[in-house]
Amino acid sequence: MPAGRFFAGVPGPTRPWRKPAFPWGNEDTQQLIDILDCYGVKATFFVVGDWVEKYPESVLALHEAGHEVMNHSNTHAHFNSLSAEEITADVEACNDKIEAVTGVRPTLIRCPYGEYDDHVISAIRSIGMEPIQWDVDSLDWKEISASEITQRVTEKIQNGSIVLFHNAALHTPEALPGILEYMLGQGYEVVPISQLLLTCEYYMDHTGRQCPAE
Repeated sequence: MPAGRFFAGVPGPTRPWRKPAFPWGNEDTQQLIDILDCYGVKATFFVVGDWVEKYPESVLALHEAGHEVMNHSNTHAHFNSLSAEEITADVEACNDKIEAVTGVRPTLIRCPYGEYDDHVISAIRSIGMEPIQWDVDSLDWKEISASEITQRVTEKIQNGSIVLFHNAALHTPEALPGILEYMLGQGYEVVPISQLLLTCEYYMDHTGRQCPAE
């Protein structure tokens, strides 16, 4: 299981795109930071509290490189089976650990396993945080080849997409440069997820996309 994920958000000329998130290992975190830096890209990294405790220097490196460090739960529990109180306690525990390292308290969470329901969303929003999901899964955690990762992402990305990647995935560092070159070449702007979410009045369409209220 991964310890965290990295997402990318990319608004293009008039089209938004979203950023990556990263897993449990830590062997390539600095390499991913260096690749993103080469392309002038800032991403959102969702990390588990246990990973923060184990690799605080990498959490700080992500923050100092200008990336968002957000919440991916404290222990990677199944939120759907927890009470509201248990969910908020878990989320706040991870927030505390991230803030202790970066000085910044997370405002977004990527729920473990991608699980969520109205109960989970209500609990998370009760503490002023926003849950996010993705619409393009690179499947890099399955250790598919770099070319397969690239094909999956470039074929599926569209205006407003959020793309899911992982650190410590075997071929992500190999695939990432080509994916970024494709996105930037298509006119997409890659931004952290917090810069992609609407803060004005909005409604959700049938695909789960935020749309400005009329």
